[in-house]
Amino acid sequence: MIVTLDACGVGALPDAAEYGDAGADTLAHLADAVGGLDLPVLGALGLGAISAIAGVPPAAAPTGIHGRLAPLGPGKDSTTGHWELMGAVPPAPMPTYPRGFPAEVVADLENATGHTFCCNLPYNGVAALEDFGARHLRSGELILYTSQDSVLQLAAHDDVLDVTGLHEACRTAREVMCGIHAVGRVIARPFTGEKGAFRRVPGRRDLALEPPSRSILDALTDARVPVHGVGKVRDLFAGRGVSEHHPAAGNAEAIAATDALLGSLESGLIFTNLVDTDQLHSHRKDAEGFHAALRAIDAAVGRWAGALREGDLMILSADHGCDIASAHSDHTREHVPLLAFGPGVAPGRHDGAMADVGQTVHRWLTGADAEGIPGAAFTSRA
Repeated sequence: MIVTLDACGVGALPDAAEYGDAGADTLAHLADAVGGLDLPVLGALGLGAISAIAGVPPAAAPTGIHGRLAPLGPGKDSTTGHWELMGAVPPAPMPTYPRGFPAEVVADLENATGHTFCCNLPYNGVAALEDFGARHLRSGELILYTSQDSVLQLAAHDDVLDVTGLHEACRTAREVMCGIHAVGRVIARPFTGEKGAFRRVPGRRDLALEPPSRSILDALTDARVPVHGVGKVRDLFAGRGVSEHHPAAGNAEAIAATDALLGSLESGLIFTNLVDTDQLHSHRKDAEGFHAALRAIDAAVGRWAGALREGDLMILSADHGCDIASAHSDHTREHVPLLAFGPGVAPGRHDGAMADVGQTVHRWLTGADAEGIPGAAFTSRA
């Protein structure tokens, strides 16, 4: 089982300054902002032994394998982060648009989708609704925006375009954004409400590029190992290698789906993304909400640990950072944590590549390494 704690970075990578992220340290700076994190389960596993985090002292004898991991390729977003965990390393940075999308790209989007657009700037998603929502309601223009990451986002009020229509517009936009404009994700952002009280509603859809190479999920599928993607995992891999999709709009649904799978599956991989730490809190610099989400995750991990059977392995990691202390509100280029545990798994320290997660899972479930895919297993089934 793999659980991605979205945006929970543990310290800047050596090249972070090239991304505008020098000194980033998501969990440490979050802890400073709230006067220390209250995460007893994650602390006992070894979270405080990975790096200094106020409120999470280093465990005298961590019960899990713990360490920090780094990507092998460029990027700092959910798509590339999840690909890296599964050994699909992007060969080059994907396109970004710090001044908005070029006029010819917007024209192509308008011709293909039949819609016109407003905004067309890098924007915080909530601020985009506040600043352009009223215009969108008057004109019918969809709100088109991006960020520091390789994304194209379309927001629409349900009085202007329903979720089905927004998904269709995003599918068309995904087809347009190819070649040199092949962004990592096209994201649908439905919302509702009135001016001054706009709010997002369920129906987000992430349309990612296919991974740039064969991933561990492909290798597991070829080995007839069932792969259960919870939350946005399927979307981030464009469906490749995920045999069963379990939708979840937020952490509560994802945790409930994971509870159910742990109680019912005899074998296979559960791959869960817990998105609220990113989607609801870090981008909005909501320190208290971020901490509350982590405390709920901590409680869930304690419950899952008690449900593990002989032969089970659980790995907790992240896909990137999103430091609330950063001058911007986008993702940050950081190491990600590693916590791995299960009955009979010997604790210890492991620092390495994010791809080590995928190779470890492959060896654990099949007894062999996945040839031609990066990464090195850090534990094996006895």
